[in-house]
Amino acid sequence: ATRSVVRVPDLDPKFKIGILASKQDHCLVDLLHRWQEGRLPVEITCVISNHERGPNTHVIRFLERNNIPYHYLNTTKENKREGEILQLVLDTDFLVLARYMQILSGNFLRTYGKDVINIHHGLLPSFKGGNPSKQAFDAGVKLIGATSHFVTEELDSGPIIEQMVERVSHRDNLESFVQKSENLERQCLAKAMRSYCELRVLPYEENRTVVF
Repeated sequence: ATRSVVRVPDLDPKFKIGILASKQDHCLVDLLHRWQEGRLPVEITCVISNHERGPNTHVIRFLERNNIPYHYLNTTKENKREGEILQLVLDTDFLVLARYMQILSGNFLRTYGKDVINIHHGLLPSFKGGNPSKQAFDAGVKLIGATSHFVTEELDSGPIIEQMVERVSHRDNLESFVQKSENLERQCLAKAMRSYCELRVLPYEENRTVVF
């Protein structure tokens, strides 16, 4: 064979990625630490955010120590700064949305032309609007989850790469409920990324994947 069927992280070149994040840090911090520990076969070229982080925050200190550029781009409904984002990620192999709370336009996706991986909660039943975790907790749900998928023009409807679920109960308070939900998001996104980097995610039919 002249090329890998499954990537071998110790031998194959690492994928160059850009990470987009908003205010919530849990997925971003998890990816940074997994990368630092060598558990994700990627090279992080930059972190882009629509949330400004102070110079002495944990994330900024980590990025500065590891020479990873951080770009704060203030977005509005009228200007999502997509042209500037595209310029910053030209040299990447794929993008990761680590709780990036902005919708990428179809024009952005077509211009970028490579895969974009997203993570979102899977609270059952679905809760929309502000603070969905509080809504789900107040409703007494018994099952929470997370879904990682490819980004398409249709919101949160791209091919699914990975899903995880966990039971919650009356024993959980709001804090433990949120912690469980965020932990699922971290694990689900990292597992999806690793599967993708090892070329174990295959497109199947119109909107499905096979992960082996």
